[in-house]
Amino acid sequence: MSNQQSIQEFLVNFENGMYNNSDKATQCNAGWFDWFCNDSSLKNKTYRLVPKIKSLITSSKINIYEDYVFFRNNCPSFGSLYDDFRICDIETGDVKYTITPKDTWEKGQASVYGRDNNFEKALVVGNWNDVKKFFGVKA
Repeated sequence: MSNQQSIQEFLVNFENGMYNNSDKATQCNAGWFDWFCNDSSLKNKTYRLVPKIKSLITSSKINIYEDYVFFRNNCPSFGSLYDDFRICDIETGDVKYTITPKDTWEKGQASVYGRDNNFEKALVVGNWNDVKKFFGVKA
């Protein structure tokens, strides 16, 4: 993964307009790693996912200085494309959490998978407030 700016750096760059262009290079710099949608769709997806990230950054499970985020647009073997973002440790590159605001696998619900249980099953499935509750932030 080439984009390992901290979440804090990512959010500063986002607020400063660094990801305002919809070209592929800009969106890869924003953290898009893998996608099945049109390249031109990535900017809008970034703008839809950033508020979700922002809503979790006060969690003690996320360190905005030592973790980074990247994005994926997934193509399941059944159902529609869906987006997720991954919270990773900068030092090791290990994924800590995969967070899906709206998931095909979970019948349109938000979900969190994580290394807490080695990604074996969802840590939480529900609405976005359930995700925030899991992360210990106000719903």
